[in-house]
Amino acid sequence: MNYTEILFTTNPAEDYQQDLLIDTLGEIGFDTFEEVEGGFKAYIPSDDFDQKTLDKALAGYSDLFEFSYTIAEIPQKNWNEVWESNFEPITIGSQIHVRATFHQSKPEFPYEIVIDPKMAFGTGHHQTTSMMLQLMLDNDFKGKKVLDMGCGTGILAIMASKLGAKEITAIDYDPVCYESTIENAQLNGIANITAICGSKEAIPDETFDTILANINRNILLDQMHRYCAVLKPLGEIYFSGFYESPDLEIITEEAGKNGLTYLSHKKDKDWVAAKFIKRMI
Repeated sequence: MNYTEILFTTNPAEDYQQDLLIDTLGEIGFDTFEEVEGGFKAYIPSDDFDQKTLDKALAGYSDLFEFSYTIAEIPQKNWNEVWESNFEPITIGSQIHVRATFHQSKPEFPYEIVIDPKMAFGTGHHQTTSMMLQLMLDNDFKGKKVLDMGCGTGILAIMASKLGAKEITAIDYDPVCYESTIENAQLNGIANITAICGSKEAIPDETFDTILANINRNILLDQMHRYCAVLKPLGEIYFSGFYESPDLEIITEEAGKNGLTYLSHKKDKDWVAAKFIKRMI
């Protein structure tokens, strides 16, 4: 598979404006992003790239800040080299070390997660993933049955298992993410993750103690009713993939309609990860 690389040169008045642009590109199929001096690079499978779709997505940003872009083709044979060269280990405090297979292990960390860097979302570098990991550290997963929606590389599902979760179902609509989750679970010696390729319709008719959903605002709003239908009373749900303003208020309002109560949230720049609990019936 060839990839299309778009190099954006940006001049936003605020950092969040570029983040909004990246979020919009993610919604139209771009699945990897790299920050560079003066802007960022965005990657999409060439078969999925459509210039008219891109033009439509960018139209709303021309009045917000100045930007320009150039397009290049990345042959399949060069893709892994491009992706691996941009993957650096990350740490979450003194507790979690996320690394690739080609990085040195750091056993001094209580939790080490090995991710084979492919084209899937969720290496831990984005603020939303790192905040979700932080929230997970602060809460009890022992013996819990967990659903991870929009699992990407499976990093949150793997962390849930390492925190003592009994059983994890990890779902993503992207076949690359599905395959990546299976592979990364094996790399980490995790045997209690069931990966499913699909969306909300693929959620099993079972009940879960905890749900993790790091996607984006529109998908969360669309799928929230289904999440709540399978979440046990007093079960916890963690949402991320959106901004503090205006998204958190919108998410909280919809959550209230679905029997959820807001408990707390973390913020990194303008990104948010929030915790809710399902009210007793």
